[in-house]
Amino acid sequence: MTNKSSLPLAGVRVLDLSRVLAGPWCAMVLGDLGAEVIKVEHPVRGDDTRDWGVRVGATETAYFNSVNRNKRSICLDLKTPEGQEIARDLIRKSDVVIQNFKFGDIERLGLGYEAMKEGQPGLIYCSITGYDRTGPEAARPGYDLVIQGEAGLMALNGEPTQPPLKFGVAAVDMMTGMYAAQGVLAALYDRERTGLGRHIGMALFDCGLMITAYYGLEALLRGDDPPRYGNAHPSIMPYGVYEAEDGPLVIAVGNNSQFLRFCTDVIARPDIAADPRFKTNLERTKHREELAPALRAEVFKRKRKDLLEQMARVGIPCGEVAGLYEAMTSSRAVDSGLVTRLPHPVAGHVDVMASPYRFDGERLPVRAAPPTLGEGTRQVLGDLLGLSEETLRGLKERGVV
Repeated sequence: MTNKSSLPLAGVRVLDLSRVLAGPWCAMVLGDLGAEVIKVEHPVRGDDTRDWGVRVGATETAYFNSVNRNKRSICLDLKTPEGQEIARDLIRKSDVVIQNFKFGDIERLGLGYEAMKEGQPGLIYCSITGYDRTGPEAARPGYDLVIQGEAGLMALNGEPTQPPLKFGVAAVDMMTGMYAAQGVLAALYDRERTGLGRHIGMALFDCGLMITAYYGLEALLRGDDPPRYGNAHPSIMPYGVYEAEDGPLVIAVGNNSQFLRFCTDVIARPDIAADPRFKTNLERTKHREELAPALRAEVFKRKRKDLLEQMARVGIPCGEVAGLYEAMTSSRAVDSGLVTRLPHPVAGHVDVMASPYRFDGERLPVRAAPPTLGEGTRQVLGDLLGLSEETLRGLKERGVV
């Protein structure tokens, strides 16, 4: 088991003032890498996601748990002067602050970057907003679903016969959280050289547009929207989901030699590989309307297990299409330690996603299950800020913590 002190970000303290997904995802990534993460929540309602999805215990949900492992939770009403002063004290003892308040709100609380960097030049401060903080839409709230629409993501997703379709998960929020974590890591590295912190600004729209990747650049070249291909690939053929006799599978033919082997050794149709229209990938994508029905017909004649075995034997990337429960409980996930079960004070136990990171061949550990609401308030404020039990009782009575 990895020693806590050997984790890459051991000794870094992160104050997570964010909620819902993008900001908490950023903080969780830093926590996975070894940072001490203190999540600040409202004393009554906590993070919004404690009320989203399937309930776990008394104060958590599967949604909340997916983005809050390796954190402590403290309750603090930031609308009270006392709560703001405690937050300022916590910021002064932190290396990194993450916040995704509506534009301008954090400054009105006296907790903005300009106010907090005074006397703390090494502070790294990450602000996540919906849109460019310097642009005309700075004050607009940002929501993943709205951004998926505005950034063109819905327009590229789904089958051509369908209306625009959102991603199955909040992809913009998650990508923004990952980009934000990268920015924090870069700022931590830079601070080692300069001793100075940075203010990192992340916008959901910016990151949503990045997800369009080659689709976005193709739209500029075309001067129009590229076609939607559903489960097929816009640039590679055949590459997508096919229906076998007994269920769906993924076939990912990545080059011309693989296509030759697929036609010859898997579906026994060397005549297709010999057709000039299908000899190269560029030609296959031009003639996908003629090629696709022939391939679908051949795949549908065969059982999924036989196809997968034959393709694996000749080096063609492939896999079955699993249900989500099937994937989560598969030996591939379980043996790799991607899901871990930890004790829970109310539910008895809770399943938690593990970190995807491996260092020196070892997966980084889940050091703490997603916290119950306010579980760390007394310990964090007592140990870190030196608040006495009497002071904490008074704060609790006044609704500050």
